[in-house]
Amino acid sequence: MRALRYLQAMNEAYHQEMARDSSTFIIGEDIRGAIRGETKGLFEAFGPDRVLDTPISEAAFSGFAIGAAMAGLRPIVQFQVPSLIYVAFDQLVNQAAKLPLMLGGQTKLPITYTVMVNGSRGGQAGQHSDSPYPYLLHAGFKLVAPSTPYEAKGLMLAAIREDDPVFFMASATLMAQRGEVPEEMYTLPLGVGDVKREGTDVTVVAVGNTVPEALAAAERLQDEGISVKVWDPRSLLPLDRDGLCEAVSSTGRLVIYDDTNRTCGFAAEISAIVAERVFGELKAPIKRVTRADVPMPFSVPLEKAVLPNPEQLVAAIRAVCNYERK
Repeated sequence: MRALRYLQAMNEAYHQEMARDSSTFIIGEDIRGAIRGETKGLFEAFGPDRVLDTPISEAAFSGFAIGAAMAGLRPIVQFQVPSLIYVAFDQLVNQAAKLPLMLGGQTKLPITYTVMVNGSRGGQAGQHSDSPYPYLLHAGFKLVAPSTPYEAKGLMLAAIREDDPVFFMASATLMAQRGEVPEEMYTLPLGVGDVKREGTDVTVVAVGNTVPEALAAAERLQDEGISVKVWDPRSLLPLDRDGLCEAVSSTGRLVIYDDTNRTCGFAAEISAIVAERVFGELKAPIKRVTRADVPMPFSVPLEKAVLPNPEQLVAAIRAVCNYERK
């Protein structure tokens, strides 16, 4: 099977779905210029009515997309960096997330929001390094965080076909990653996690860009005789709670490796679910390896101190595996 980069997989999903469904269009800043490559060729293929460059006003084009969706279209809204969603929160949280319920199901909002370069990519400081998916989950948005090119295509196609708003988080450090991607169209269901690696001693739950690091840590620890299972939720809402609990129950130990803040972050929710549902099967306390609760510094050494890292993950895995109840 051929290999594509993450961005190429996204691009193929856009091309195939826009060719299949004429009600789908894409909107955002610098879409036609395809500065990263994920929208390459769309303007040439589908023209100015379906590939729209916008002024720098996320609030305006987010609101525009809501009206278009209510009128029967299927917009794809692209945010060039994660922090730009904040200036559109009134449209996103007060309108897109709430209107279907507030209108009693009389309308659907099939909008896909693509958040590019999610997370830190080195020295981009506080306004270009956020990983804001806990905010979006709190608002009730469906949300996917693919960790491979295969998932990037399959989850993008599934997101566009959803009748509810869906956020697609494209991690900054994954965009150049290559992986096998089928040429044909396929979708991956929302709400179904994936065991990326089997193991018997401890389960690591990793999200998006932390998945490859978790797999590398598991390989490293194998030499120490520690067998690590790596579980990737892929879809954060809906969340595969049964799959999560099954993955944790099979080892009795849990470490969560997540690039969001520790307080009210995604790792806190995973911890709560496991504690509520499979506490009696745990052999050790749950460990979280997360961001610190501070804005991202500009200094690269300080940034490294704020972000979760593989050494912290390895230490946490060793700690739960060596834990003995008193």
